[in-house]
Amino acid sequence: MAAALATHGGLAAAQDKKPVTESEMRYQAGSSPLAQEEMYQGINPKSPPMTKAEFDKARQIYFERCAGCHGVLRKGATGKPLTPDITMARGTEYLKTFIKYGSPAGMPNWGTSGDLTDAEVDLMGRYVQHEPPTPPEWGMADMKKTWKIIVPPEKRPTRKMNSYNIENVFSVTLRDSGEVAVIDGDTKKIISIVKTGYAVHISRVSASGRYLYVIGRDGRINLIDLWMEKPDNVAEIRIGLEARSVDTSKAKNFEDKLAIAGAYWPPQYVLMKGDTLEPLKVQSTRGTTVDTQEYHPEPRVASIVATHDKPQFIVNVKETGKVLIVDYSDLNNLKTTEIGAARFLHDGGWDSTKRYFLVAANQSNKIAVVDSKTDKLAALVDVGKIPHPGRGANFVHPKFGPVWATGHLGDETISLIGTDPKGHKAQAWKVVQTLKAQGGGNLFIKTHPKSSNLWVDTPLNPDPKISQSIAVFDLKNIDKPYEVLPIGEWAGVGEGAKRITQPEYNRAGDEIWFSVWSAKNQQSAIVIVDDKTRKLKAVIKDSRLITPTGKFNVYNTQRDVY
Repeated sequence: MAAALATHGGLAAAQDKKPVTESEMRYQAGSSPLAQEEMYQGINPKSPPMTKAEFDKARQIYFERCAGCHGVLRKGATGKPLTPDITMARGTEYLKTFIKYGSPAGMPNWGTSGDLTDAEVDLMGRYVQHEPPTPPEWGMADMKKTWKIIVPPEKRPTRKMNSYNIENVFSVTLRDSGEVAVIDGDTKKIISIVKTGYAVHISRVSASGRYLYVIGRDGRINLIDLWMEKPDNVAEIRIGLEARSVDTSKAKNFEDKLAIAGAYWPPQYVLMKGDTLEPLKVQSTRGTTVDTQEYHPEPRVASIVATHDKPQFIVNVKETGKVLIVDYSDLNNLKTTEIGAARFLHDGGWDSTKRYFLVAANQSNKIAVVDSKTDKLAALVDVGKIPHPGRGANFVHPKFGPVWATGHLGDETISLIGTDPKGHKAQAWKVVQTLKAQGGGNLFIKTHPKSSNLWVDTPLNPDPKISQSIAVFDLKNIDKPYEVLPIGEWAGVGEGAKRITQPEYNRAGDEIWFSVWSAKNQQSAIVIVDDKTRKLKAVIKDSRLITPTGKFNVYNTQRDVY
């Protein structure tokens, strides 16, 4: 049925123009915090009738299942637009069939998979023919109502009050419990469990190494002081209703002075005081797209990085495909340079010199290269299907010199991009080699300046053998086939998904840590491997380690070592 639908034009054919893999669908279709927000129900006499209760239930399903691909306002992102001008022309029966059976292009078969009942499929078929409800805005006044200084700066320690080797401390996201685990990398013991927002996306470390900034998908930022006897929250704020990114000022004379966070909704970024999270300035990202120059009401802020040698933040805006260079040296006269790249910008990292920032434009299958010295676009590099580098991986290729690597959600390839325009001009900003790993569904790739290994995860691959293991390449023999390590088996946690994700090195670069990610009601773990021998070194098991995902070593995160 789905295949037949795909030949008929309309939504299915539109989707088929750009196939979406199962791995990408899994990644994009996570629950949105906006599901619980009050929204206005429009009344269009031409739309199929719905009671308020039906509308509210459908709205919740949409934000839990669909918004990640189709957007808050249904303007389209990974998935195609689902606005009433399109959906009403198709009709309820067509939409029900499409929702129930899906399409070969990657639209999930929500009905036949058992995720939605026939009644819920009917509900969604009617819902998408109504005007999309708009979530409330979230401005300065709203932020200040949520802003809390738990421990004022003047009452915080004036020196480190614990004996931990802070440079080798890890911040570990406990996704479904709304917490982070602060773990001592030397002893492998949990120092503290800190309450945070829902599903912390990233942790960032201040320039001094003292403060840890974490942001949840619900837009809540927690500021954790690592100097305290037991590291804990000292401030918090909610900068939006849904968010992913945070970073702190790193330039000389601005260490620990400012923080920045970007929101998915409302589409904006916020500048704050670094030691209290007091909101100082809110900037909208609404505007026109880089290609068609059409206005987009929902350009979500994806990754943000701080430049090390200049007072600048690099802000990547997903739907418009634009990179914003924000000069924070004078907030009253804020200077922003807009660089046109490609849609849809997502995550990325620095090259080894920290001059060039490489960011994935995942739906364009490109990597955009931004020169932070000139504040200009250096290149757009064609790569594999749906690049998802995390921060990427820097190493010296035996033939092509310095390269930066990205994996992909949509295929099994690893693209190696030359990053040395002076020493290796002919290879600069080109894919110099393509490796093949286990399969699609890669989220993170990692190496270290002291390592000769390149680690590639595949947590979103549908094959459990692949998602529960890790592939590792020998950088001294790059053409040699990868080795597969059974990390999930080594964890010894019994039943569960055991998805292996986000390799992260310790301070010394001689250990690599992996999250073994199972469901909230199942045992998870962290597996630590000796980087030189590739042998199991330790397993961290604790009932408090609920759905561990991202891990961020303080030293490596502080200095952007990857």
